[in-house]
Amino acid sequence: MKPLNLVLLWHMHQPDYRDRDTGEFLLPWVYLHAIKDYTDMAHHLEQHPCVKAIVNFVPILLDQLEDYAQQFTQKKIRDPLLRLLATPDLNMITVNERASILNSCFQSNHATMLKPYPAYQHLREVYDMLKGQGDKDLIYVSGQYLADLLTWYHLAWMGESVRRSHEFVVKLMTQGKNFSYTDRLQLFNLIGKLIQELIPRYRELAASGQIELSTTPHFHPLAPLLIDFSSARDSLPEATLPSNTIYPGGCERVTFHVKSAINRHRQHFDTQPAGFWPAEGGISKDLLNIFMELGCQWSASGEGVLVNSLRKSYPNQSLPNRNHYLYRPYQVSDEKNGMFCFFRDDKLSDMIGFEYSKWFGRDAAENFIHTLEKIHHEVQAIVTYPIVSVILDGENAWESYPYNGYYFLKDLYDLLESHPFIQTTTYRDYIVNLVDTQAETKILPVLAAGSWVYGSFSTWIGDHDKNLAWDLLCTAKQSYDFVMKSDRLTDEEKLLVEQQLASCESSDWFWWFGDYNSAQAVASFDQLFRKNLANLYRLLKLPVPAIVLEPISQGGRYAGLVETMRRSS
Repeated sequence: MKPLNLVLLWHMHQPDYRDRDTGEFLLPWVYLHAIKDYTDMAHHLEQHPCVKAIVNFVPILLDQLEDYAQQFTQKKIRDPLLRLLATPDLNMITVNERASILNSCFQSNHATMLKPYPAYQHLREVYDMLKGQGDKDLIYVSGQYLADLLTWYHLAWMGESVRRSHEFVVKLMTQGKNFSYTDRLQLFNLIGKLIQELIPRYRELAASGQIELSTTPHFHPLAPLLIDFSSARDSLPEATLPSNTIYPGGCERVTFHVKSAINRHRQHFDTQPAGFWPAEGGISKDLLNIFMELGCQWSASGEGVLVNSLRKSYPNQSLPNRNHYLYRPYQVSDEKNGMFCFFRDDKLSDMIGFEYSKWFGRDAAENFIHTLEKIHHEVQAIVTYPIVSVILDGENAWESYPYNGYYFLKDLYDLLESHPFIQTTTYRDYIVNLVDTQAETKILPVLAAGSWVYGSFSTWIGDHDKNLAWDLLCTAKQSYDFVMKSDRLTDEEKLLVEQQLASCESSDWFWWFGDYNSAQAVASFDQLFRKNLANLYRLLKLPVPAIVLEPISQGGRYAGLVETMRRSS
């Protein structure tokens, strides 16, 4: 019986949270996900050496992880929250620093990361009581309260594998309160050790052949939109586009991000990436042409993109059952050496991302395996060398699982390791076997541009706030082009400007604009985007336009607090 190939692609990404003017980290999400999710995901793979997977690291995330590692080595911490964790006397900190601790240290999934810990929950109750009396009373909380809050926040964000391998962490959680400076400093040093070991751990997993490391254009730009705003109309013909009809020099900018990603991947992992998971799974024919020109073997996107592409390719035919088209590779060029493209099983991927967190871990893992067995039975007579692609966020999903998804991932990997015909693989290895066996590969005549969310780009373009952000970026890019062609800047200054523009081009800023996101989240990312634009103008030695100083989006009053992931449909 021929095997069912399964690719698990875990996408690891955070945008650039650094203020390039000061070097300070404005939000702590890189190091928090490092000690929780990136650490746990490496642990599960290390404990299951027969399970293969793809881990996709966005280069700007790797750059920041490397930055944090250097901060610990140089003992110069540029993250305010980390710095406060290692501050000896918290009674002596400023009012703004107190506010920073209080505003930051309850930001998590309270159901899984706060309520299970009575001592941490008590700190929240004290906070709510004081806040109910007016914000001004919060400045009077003691240094010990702040010490306990900082400690518990970092304990709650600690990976389950770390808790199980460091008695010191368990000791602090058992102690519960009255944490000393020595306690906090020991926790701070553990965080540094975990971050410094992280990239080498994944490099070792890749060197063993267990995982394939793939990449994304460097600063995570929504590349098809940078190339051509009108690509949004491939899936949504009536989409409203920004006032600027095109992003100036977008194709060249995307090529910059792709080349830079390849170079940084080589520097971090000593190897050339075989494939790209584009930002947000957003693909277009123009983007894939750039990948192909630079020697890329494969890319991937969402099931909705494949559906739209098949409908455009065969407009006079009705779409068959998904078993007939989803679980196979495609080539997007008529040439035999064209690039391979794979499409995720949206249902299975979303089950991990949104549903299995509500199940018992073993039940969820068995359901996942049962679904794969059903697919295997149905595609046996249809596809020569079937492949199922499960692709999703490898960091944010686990926050909603008990114990950071520890039991689900352990049971899933246990079942996969011992399964008689479900074979975990990577796209690189799958392509080698595909060529060796001369298995059938379908040509996709028309590729419809789109992303893994709804098969469209509606999450990033089309409404008033998102389009306004694009217009602000287009205007800044026009100023960039003008100054870069002049002799105003030195070569060193031009390099700084180019990096700052790249940060402005990240897809993340556009994700957050809109009233379906919470006001708190929108405010943070709105401010970050505009700060990046302002820094760009300053580096160009130009005045910052007044409109850049005004908020772009307000968010929704009744929107949820966690919008880091979105369902595919």
